[in-house]
This record gives sequence, structure tokens and C-alpha cells, in this order.
Amino acid sequence: MAIARIRKNDTVIVTCGNDAGKTGTVLRVDPKKGVAVVGGINVHKKAMRRTEKQAGGLVDKELPVRLCKLMPYDAEKKAGTRVRTGEKDGKKSRVSVKSGKAL
Repeated sequence: MAIARIRKNDTVIVTCGNDAGKTGTVLRVDPKKGVAVVGGINVHKKAMRRTEKQAGGLVDKELPVRLCKLMPYDAEKKAGTRVRTGEKDGKKSRVSVKSGKAL
């Protein structure tokens, strides 16, 4: 399940769920599973065992979010936007539908 509208380092907004309306930057995308890890979104506590490199205890960890719950964020319009492909200087690029600017 590949959705090419969301890529690494994009700013996205969550459309539904507990974190609806929050924005964050995409850290990783797994198109085969249809999920992405977004900084500051879907954060859960995980109990970690003490190791030589780190202390043990509860650690905040970002878990994956389904791609269908994310939309690229348009900072100019301050809302989520759909994406279409357009040509700029002979190269294909992703363009915001709302503002018409390249992402």
C-alpha cells in the first residue's frame, strides 16, 4: 500500500484519533505496511531495562500511525491539504492543492 503523498521530513497533521489536529514531522515511512512514525504523535510509555549505555525506567516512544490518518500540512493556510503532481522547471514536484505551492 504505497501512498506517495507523505514522505520523510514532511510536516503532517493528524486527521482523526486521539491526536487529531496535532502536527509533527515525519521521521520514518513504511509504505508496505502503510504506516509512518511522526515526532510527538502517538507517544506511549515503554518500560526499558537498564543497560550499560542507558538507565532503565519508563521511556517515551513514538509508535507508528496509519498513513490514511495523516495529511500534509500547509503552513500558509494552517490546515491539511491534498497533494497533486505538477511540473516546475521541467521536474515533477508535489504541489499543495489549497495554496498551489510546492511541498
